[in-house]
Amino acid sequence: MVNPADRPIRKDEVVLEDRGIYIESWLPERRSRRRPLVLVHGELGGSWLWEQYLGYFAHRGWEGHAINLRAHFWSDTTEVSGIDFESYVFDVLASFDHIPQNPVLIGHGMGGLIAMRAAEERHVAGLVLISPALPAELRTPPRLHVLRDIPDTFGRELVGWQSLPEQLRRTNPDLTIEDVLRVQHLMGKESGAARRTMLTGVQVVRERLEGTPTFVIGGGLDRWFPEPDSERLAAWLGAQYEPFGAHSHYGLVLGSEGYEQVAEAIRHFLESHRL
Repeated sequence: MVNPADRPIRKDEVVLEDRGIYIESWLPERRSRRRPLVLVHGELGGSWLWEQYLGYFAHRGWEGHAINLRAHFWSDTTEVSGIDFESYVFDVLASFDHIPQNPVLIGHGMGGLIAMRAAEERHVAGLVLISPALPAELRTPPRLHVLRDIPDTFGRELVGWQSLPEQLRRTNPDLTIEDVLRVQHLMGKESGAARRTMLTGVQVVRERLEGTPTFVIGGGLDRWFPEPDSERLAAWLGAQYEPFGAHSHYGLVLGSEGYEQVAEAIRHFLESHRL
């Protein structure tokens, strides 16, 4: 039997010049009938977040396209303070014109909420929401001082990732020191307007997602988007749900010691729906 990790892959890139969007793609050497995966990062992220997943799925026949939302990682250097939440949704929708088939959308954190909004506007083959931000229908409105304290542009200090790596390792025990250093090094800047909108509440019309196979994943150690919230969202959507009690926010997607458990659950979901 051929080890999936031994199957050859190739890498490609797409630049949407009109939007300044860079898409990193990892592709199986031979095209298959599997649906392409479009991966959407959350706050402070980029395509670097998905490197483990891109390799895992490309070796098993899925092509993966990791979007860098505008002003993130390899995308253009637009002033992030001028970007709002809906701009990110439009970035994802613009990428669909360059994907050969109806894709499966995979979103992490705020990227999960962006993915839900994009799936309202354009039919997708499936949705995978990893520790996603909640839509307005399930969210408690924030206190006004919380919104006022969010600057127009922020970095890792606002989300508690400015600490020493050893301290972060204690609160994210599923990450290695190398994982922690990678996240700290690659975190970029984020739009305060997008965060305020996310916390205030983004409406998702549930009826528009009916019929779309959906899988929600929660992380038991996620301090940003608690696991019970992920379970509530799955129930609200009528989606399949699976919790990973020993996984943190980043451990779900790039933890070198635990990401594969989550990737395998996603693979089983895709295969069960013939995606």
